[in-house]
This record gives sequence, structure tokens and C-alpha cells, in this order.
Amino acid sequence: MALAIERILGNLIEKGVIAIPYYMSDLYKLEKIQLVEAGHPIPNEGSIKAAEKILDIAGKAGENDVLISLISGGGSALMEKPIQPITLDDLKITNKLLLESGADIREINIVRKHLSEIKGGRLAVKAGKAKYIVSLMISDVPGDNPEYIASGPTVPDSSTYIDAKNVLERYDLWDKVPESVRIVIEKGIRGEIEETPKHDHPVFRKTINKIIASNYTVLRKLSEYFRDKGYTPYILTTRLEGESSEVGKVLASIAMDISDRDLLGQKPLVLLLGGEPNVSLKGQRYGKGGRCQELVLSFLATTRGRRDLSIIAFDTDGVDGFSDAAGAYGDYEVWENMSKNRDSPWSYLREHNSYEFFRKYNGLIITGPTGTNVNIVVAVIIHGSKSSGQ
Repeated sequence: MALAIERILGNLIEKGVIAIPYYMSDLYKLEKIQLVEAGHPIPNEGSIKAAEKILDIAGKAGENDVLISLISGGGSALMEKPIQPITLDDLKITNKLLLESGADIREINIVRKHLSEIKGGRLAVKAGKAKYIVSLMISDVPGDNPEYIASGPTVPDSSTYIDAKNVLERYDLWDKVPESVRIVIEKGIRGEIEETPKHDHPVFRKTINKIIASNYTVLRKLSEYFRDKGYTPYILTTRLEGESSEVGKVLASIAMDISDRDLLGQKPLVLLLGGEPNVSLKGQRYGKGGRCQELVLSFLATTRGRRDLSIIAFDTDGVDGFSDAAGAYGDYEVWENMSKNRDSPWSYLREHNSYEFFRKYNGLIITGPTGTNVNIVVAVIIHGSKSSGQ
């Protein structure tokens, strides 16, 4: 996005800052916009540095200036300035607890917005003297609500400090988060810390928030690709949510019925889905993987490696969970590789160790970081022939 805006606007850009994951800084060379390496999916010192620089630019924007904000998935971690007395370590602990709790991205971002000086519309308020504020967004959230993309730094916030506390209590985290987090939320509830700006704030009369790409954009392109390859594509949803292992089971049951009962007519065909399922990490012992890998493994375990069914799931940013894989694919050959080793998928699922399963049985998808995040993509392929690969 930053490269494109430099090409389009050139010398019209007076100053700029962009936060990118620390492992991607060598991929880009910019002329007018400063790159700041930051943390993802957990914020780091670079995230705070990036937020401070961005807030400084926003605060200096004058009545003849247009502030352009380029926002994409991952921004919640990449750009952060916690409200005092919350420290970076406090924020890391809170983010980790939320990511492992099973909370969805909207719930996570409700909490994030109320702990931050830049999220939940507060960046727009900081740039209140600018003539216009224009945010161009790449959506990574189900439903494409701008309020939840990178925790909505230029979008009015419909949630409150009470909502943030309710999320933490719902997932039994209130007593687990650092004391500083509880202090800030309680002060916000009492009105001692200003609430995030709402729709009636005057700054939003001159703020434009525009989504320029989303999960649906990718699904449409994939649909065209599969059609050209002779498959009949069906886009089912961009709002796929829930526990990854349960989502995998549901998709398996749908695929088996479609194939066995010939519900959608001529094969081969492909079901295309996107969204943001999650993995709840319970207990102290768990392995390596991510939501896409776990979804595929659950699908494969449920279908028991049928020849007529295959699945691919990947994170569009190239990073699935805390692994170097973008995702995984599951088909008859992966199942056969496992069967020859007299192994079983269930222990890998119980221990959230899907990465190790697919590493051993040749099902990992490794792309490296892509630089763009529009959430996950799932393709369930229903072939023409049917046979169980047990």
C-alpha cells in the first residue's frame, strides 16, 4: 500500500511512517515514507515507536493538510501506544491471553481499543486539525466492518469500557490480565479516562474510511482460477468463524454429503470460504501450528482420507499461527503417508500440534510472508471419483 501511494502521489507526500512486521523490512524500499519494524502478532518496542511517530504526524497536520492512513490486518499489533500505567509487557501478556482464549477478533479488538491511545478512533481525534482524514483499508475481519480492522484507529467506536470488561470476564481473563489493565478499564468505566470517540464526534464529519480489498476479493479471484481449471466454484461465505477443529468437522460433513448425494450436480467442484476461525489453547501443553493447519487436520481426520475429497487452507499473510507455514493441504496422499507410518491424527489435534503432523506427512504450505492480510482462505475440492483412503 505504501509503495502504491508513493507511486501515485510522489512529491505531494510531505512526510509518512508505515509500520511493518520486523521480518519483512528488507522487502521494501520507500522514498518518502519511513519504514518502522514492529511486532506481529504480539506488539513490541517497534510497535510503540511506530505509533508515536504516526501520532506525531497526525498531531502536526494542519487545516490545509490531508492525512492519508493506510490500514490493513495486523495493524492492531504493529501500531500500539498503551494508556498509562499499562506497560508493553502488560500489553503482551494481555494480547497473548486474548489470542489463546478463543475470543473472536471483534472481542479481542474491543479490549485492545480501550487500552490504547491510537485505536478506536483516537488517531482521527489526534489529527483533528487536518482538512480531511482518508483511510484506505484492506479488511481482514469477517463482515468487513471498518471498526474492527486494525482496531479502527480512524473509525468511531461503538463499544465501551464496560464492553471491554465484559469480554475479559466472558473468557475468564479478568483476574488473569495485569493489574494495570484492570486499573485502566475500571477508570474508563468510572469516566476518569475519556471514552473512545463515538459517531457524533465532529472529527468523523471529515473522515473517509474506504475498504479497497477484502477476503471476498480473493475468493472471487480464486473462483475465476478454479473455473478456468474446469471446476465449478461455489463461494459459500467470508464469515467463517468458530473453533478451527469444529469448523473442519462441519466442512467435512458438508463435503461428504455433497459428494455422496450428488447435491450440487456435475463434479469436480470446489467450495470456497474465508473468515477467521480460532484455536483455543487449553492447559499448559500444546505444540506448534495454526488455525488453518488445525482446520485441515480435523477435516482430514473426519473424512479419513477419502480419494474424492481434498482441502487447502492458508492465511493470506503467509503466517499461520506461531509457525513458518501459511497453512496446509489434506488429501488421500497425506492420509496414506500417515497410514504407512501407523500414525493417527487425533493426538496431534489434542495437543494442537498440527504443524508437526503436516511436516511429517508432506502437507505444509510455506510461502513466506506475503505482505497482505485478508484473512484465511479455504478451498474444499470435491473430485469425480469416490473411495475411502483408510
